[in-house]
Amino acid sequence: MKSDKIRMLSDIIERSGRIVFFGGAGVSTASGIPDFRSAEGLYAQQEGSLSPEMILSKSFFYLQPELFFDFYRKHMLFPEAKPNPVHLFLYDLEKKDKLRGIVTQNIDGLHKAAGNIRVYELHGNVHENYCMECNASWPMEKILHSKGIPRCDCGGVIKPNVVLYGEPLEKYVCIGARREITNADALIVAGTSLAVEPAASFIDDFRGRHLVVINQEPTPADEKADLLIREDAAEVFRRLLDEAERSHAQTDRDPLHQRTPGQRPG
Repeated sequence: MKSDKIRMLSDIIERSGRIVFFGGAGVSTASGIPDFRSAEGLYAQQEGSLSPEMILSKSFFYLQPELFFDFYRKHMLFPEAKPNPVHLFLYDLEKKDKLRGIVTQNIDGLHKAAGNIRVYELHGNVHENYCMECNASWPMEKILHSKGIPRCDCGGVIKPNVVLYGEPLEKYVCIGARREITNADALIVAGTSLAVEPAASFIDDFRGRHLVVINQEPTPADEKADLLIREDAAEVFRRLLDEAERSHAQTDRDPLHQRTPGQRPG
């Protein structure tokens, strides 16, 4: 990857005051979570004649819950996954109050694990689960370590708070996500092919100054992008973190930043 594109991205981030990040599965691959279309991705996990889209559907959940949970445990839960450079950089950016929101299609919860608060999880979060009878909350571990159909203490079925095929996106999450994208002056789209609707259409609300697209494969937004980086998202953000650390170290060595309060230079 050419360093000039990293400098361009860094400059856009520096000049922007309302940044929104829109991410997909490619954001989390560096954390050990397979994407959808790779050889080991979700779409390759065929169970006999059943496709992942069929198994992870609303109708299949209600008709064949035991088979649903068997697939869900094996292919959707990654308890050892940790935030990678993308998540860590975005957390730093939110602390500086430059990042106004993260709109993610991922359900792994890694943005929140990194410390971010302004997160719009369009497809839910595997760490949030609820009883369909009494609405009690349960952690991911309850499903991960249960046998067959996970059940609440009241006997009700515990359902993951993730959006299955055939279910609508949560209304107020969508309202918040679209509001932030509409008001952003810079939108960074990373790790997504923009092939999943209706989430992919959210970026059409962007009217700001800088659209950045970071993805290894082509996307429908490439032609509109001010900056296009055809690279792995985690590698790009690792370079940004490295550059930020070098800049901070240089600032610490600058005599103008080492004088005591009230001391005049010269």
